[in-house]
Amino acid sequence: MDTVRVRFAPSPTGPLHIGGVRTALFNYLLAKKYGGTFILRIEDTDSTRFVPGAEEYINESLKWLGIKVDEGVLEGGPYGPYKQSERREIYKQYADMLFENGWAYYAFDTPEELNALREKAEAEGKTFAYDVTTRGSLKNSLNMSKAELEAKLSSGEPYVMRFKIPEDVEVEANDLIRGKVVFHTNILDDKVLYKSADELPTYHLANVVDDHLMKVTHVIRGEEWLPSLPLHILMYRAFGWEDTMPAFAHLPLILKPSGKGKLSKRDGDKEGFPVFPLEYTSPSGEISSGYRESGYFPEAVVNLLALLGWNPGTEQEIFSMEELAEIFSLERVNKAGARFDPAKARWFNQQYLIKKSDGELAGLFMPYLKNRGIETDLAFVEKVVALVKERVHFVAELWEQSFFFFEAPVGYDEKVVQKRWKGEVPGLIAELRGLFASEANWDAEELKHKTSALLEAKGLGFGAVANALRLAMTGGAFGPDLFTIIGMLGKDEVLRRLDNAVAKLGYEAV
Repeated sequence: MDTVRVRFAPSPTGPLHIGGVRTALFNYLLAKKYGGTFILRIEDTDSTRFVPGAEEYINESLKWLGIKVDEGVLEGGPYGPYKQSERREIYKQYADMLFENGWAYYAFDTPEELNALREKAEAEGKTFAYDVTTRGSLKNSLNMSKAELEAKLSSGEPYVMRFKIPEDVEVEANDLIRGKVVFHTNILDDKVLYKSADELPTYHLANVVDDHLMKVTHVIRGEEWLPSLPLHILMYRAFGWEDTMPAFAHLPLILKPSGKGKLSKRDGDKEGFPVFPLEYTSPSGEISSGYRESGYFPEAVVNLLALLGWNPGTEQEIFSMEELAEIFSLERVNKAGARFDPAKARWFNQQYLIKKSDGELAGLFMPYLKNRGIETDLAFVEKVVALVKERVHFVAELWEQSFFFFEAPVGYDEKVVQKRWKGEVPGLIAELRGLFASEANWDAEELKHKTSALLEAKGLGFGAVANALRLAMTGGAFGPDLFTIIGMLGKDEVLRRLDNAVAKLGYEAV
């Protein structure tokens, strides 16, 4: 395969949706597979929708996820500038080229006039389109003399330039995901390519021109752009660039958890999961959650997104970025939409959490402890996280599974008390307290052995006191191996907790 050059071209109009992140990821994986180039191009030609800070958000998101940009606004490169608003002088010459070759025309219809036509058509139960059936009766250069056109342009009258869709033509393309697709030009309208009001192109002109000038070999984008494909192919033909036209691949949608409709921010708000890579604060002050701030590891998000609409052809689910790049192919991308599963997202994060070394995980957990005013030894925290990490999905959840290692329970689960702290059990707990107090060698296995021996001598099984003993240590019926907890807490702390339990719960059932 020739040197692969792909681009991710978001608009800075708000936060980057995970659907956009997946598009960036699939582009990046194809580039890395073939030793190619991943370009980040900022498509900011729609000045009315520009949101301050959105471009920085895009860059930070890709950096957090480990999607390294080879050419872009920050990185530079041989085909810059990589921000379309800085390329405005380029586009007009190409719009003029299309006009001179009969593929585009000037249109002077005002927004008010076009709105009136739309309303009239709607009242008649029709839909107005600026196309082959209507352009002959509208205010454009197709219907005026050269002198009249020059007069309008000289006077500074506002205009747009539209692409002239040919009549009765079938446009055929080979989509790398969907196979052969065919479009008939009679259902296409004459899209605006350039606007004199802000001297900027629309997406269609800028997109095609920039992809050509930046030598893009593959355009991988969401399926919402599939209806634009025939226009873009016609534009490549109009420019005479058909021989170097990129290959196209349109990715399936990421669907709601129900599988019905495109995943939206509203779905995330409703069901309590992020749809953006990073937390985002809108210009109005509304805060939307992000995967990073919600405790997800970037590797887990990458792994999750890679398998949304693509499959490796095996049962393997956990992949590093390097492994993904090695086996990725557009041929294994599905045509159908991919349902987003919040539970699966949490599962991926859990797998990456479990894979982390106890030392790394302890380091991540330490700030949570410090925020609670707990000063403790890193080596001790390593032992704690080793015991509980398979019970959690996020670092933040380590606390609820291990708090009793760092502070004594201040209350006791009433249901466990009623069920386990009754009859002879409180007396046995007091007796065990004496056994523990006399133990010189504080060893978990030795303590367990002596406890079992004491109970056997009374004709009782270990279960007679295990749950009550756990209640005294943790405040409930949870936690890892009981005597591992006892061994790690140390003699003095265990005795204090036994004394507290007996003092608060007494010798009678509560």
